[in-house]
Amino acid sequence: MSDNTGYWKENVSLLLKLLAIWFVVSFGMGIILADYLDQFQFFGFRLGFWMSQQGSIYVFVALIFVYVSKMNKLDKKYSVEEDEGDVPAEDLAKGDQ
Repeated sequence: MSDNTGYWKENVSLLLKLLAIWFVVSFGMGIILADYLDQFQFFGFRLGFWMSQQGSIYVFVALIFVYVSKMNKLDKKYSVEEDEGDVPAEDLAKGDQ
């Protein structure tokens, strides 16, 4: 298996796991299980309501940080990480004008 194939397999696997969590939290806890979760209190609010209004947002932001962290480790594993001195191509093109 080439490095590119392994990198993309791990990348897609990570994305699918994070998307599954996102789906369970947003659709499962926010819609399907909301009535069941409403029997519990969280910060004085019904848990189903809180998860659909606030909790899911916190989970989404946490997933972003998890994705960044995991991708940085994956990039280092396959030696494709960005260097501190890397300059985006757009910035290089602007400097030529």
